[in-house]
Order: sequence, then structure tokens, then C-alpha cells
Amino acid sequence: MDLRTEISEFLRTRRARITPQQAGLGAGAGRRVPGLRREEVAVLASISVDWYVRIERGNLSGVSDEVLVALATALQLDDAELAHLRDLARAARAPRRPVGSASPPALRPGLQTVIDSMQGLPAWARDHRFDIVATNALARALYDDLLHSEVAQGNNARFTFLDPVARDFYVDWEKTADDVVAVLRGYVGASPTDRRLTTLVGELATRSTDFSRRWAAYDVKYHRTGRKTLRHRVVGELDLGFEALALPDSSTLSLFVYHAADEPTRERLQLLESWYAGEVRDDPFVPRSSSGQHQP
Repeated sequence: MDLRTEISEFLRTRRARITPQQAGLGAGAGRRVPGLRREEVAVLASISVDWYVRIERGNLSGVSDEVLVALATALQLDDAELAHLRDLARAARAPRRPVGSASPPALRPGLQTVIDSMQGLPAWARDHRFDIVATNALARALYDDLLHSEVAQGNNARFTFLDPVARDFYVDWEKTADDVVAVLRGYVGASPTDRRLTTLVGELATRSTDFSRRWAAYDVKYHRTGRKTLRHRVVGELDLGFEALALPDSSTLSLFVYHAADEPTRERLQLLESWYAGEVRDDPFVPRSSSGQHQP
């Protein structure tokens, strides 16, 4: 990742999406491009124009957290965007040491036990590279196509953009695609020297125009709770709520738990569990460790 470009484009795209009226300024005249001017952001953040121009050119070294918060207020950033800006500033101050060969945190054995104990709820864990590293039986049944996809290799980002099956599986594929890219960008900001992560982004950008177009938007978001509809090839549509939980002692692993949002979905989840137990018990997905290797 080119850090200066990342900083510059992130700030530029945030500035371009805000109208003067939204910022409490007059509409003005003679505007050739949408959004705020650099000098207007500087005024709103109470810093000099020269300093903001330097920052938007990608130089966040020496910028205090107070200034970052002031910029976030001026640009109307949400919590995820402010966290991303702080990550970029942290990366600008740190030495550039690629960590692609470093071993990720090991998956604690107890985590699989906890996930398996969740009866009637699909539960699974993934790392910051979107590799699925642990599942219970119902999650394996739910994500059967993803987990056995040759192109995805157990990776939800690859599945979303590179496997045509995903466009039928995710009923609102466009929103899912938006979410995957925005969450992935946040992870890249937090781990800019992770070679495997940046290689994944490069692969997706090369192989999918849908991904590259979204990546160029520089959007960032959290994906902690919500609702989604999945279309399973055996039981049909499932209306699911979900919660995402960060796991203690790990900055890269998240646990996802789904629950039925209505009675028909609850009944279909029961049917799905029975189907998986009866039809594919001899062909289970073996969860991958967070290092990308299959567990014994």
C-alpha cells in the first residue's frame, strides 16, 4: 500500500462528499468540483491552509490526535472513518516493516469448543484477511458453497467477488460487496505492512472490476451488527440478524453469530441443520487456522 496515496485519497474523497451547506457554510459561487475546498476544511478544523494542504498530500507525520479529531469533525467522519484516519497516522509515524511472513495469532482450542456449543445458531470466526478460521456445523451448512469453492479457498472476500455463486447466495449482493470492501479497507489501514493482506487486495483489484471500482471510493465502515438475507440452494431464503464480536487477545479475529429474524427462517435453519447432518456429514469443512493452513 502506498501510504501517502491512501491518506491523500481518503481525505480528498471525504472532502468531496460534503457540500458547503452541510458544513454550515454558504453555497458560494464559481465551484468547479463538488464538496468543500481545502481552505474551507482548514477553517473548519482551525488549522492553516498550508498545513491542511500538506496533510492532504499524504503527510500525517507529526500530526497530533487533537488535529485528527478536528479534521474528523470538519469532514464529518463517523467512528470507523476516524479510526481509519488514526490508523493511517500511526502508520505514518511507524517504520515500514513488512510482516507478511510473520505467523498470525494461533486459534485458541477453546474457541472451537465455544463455537460448537452454540446450538441452533450459525457461528463462525474469520481473520482480518476474510479467511474463515472456525465454524460450527450449522455455519458449515449455511456457507457450504463458500467453504467448498475452489476459487474462494475459504475466503469470503474472494467468494464475494470471484465466485458467481455469491451473487445468488447474497440476496443483496451489491450491499454485501460494498460492506466487504469498506471493512477490508479498514483492516488494510490497521495493518498496512501485512503483505498477505495487501496481496489479497491486489488480486481482487486485478481480477474484479466490481472490487476495483469500490476500492477506488475509499469508503470505510464497521460491520458489527445488522441484518442480511441469504439464499441457500437447499432451504431457500434466510432472513438473519447478526452480531460480530472482537475476540479477546486478538486484534485480527472476529466471531460472527447469526440468528433467525423471523419464524420461517428459524424453521429453515432447523431444516438446514438436518440436511447437513444427513447429507454431508462425511464431507465436513475442516476449519483453517489463522495462518491459512488446514487444521488436522
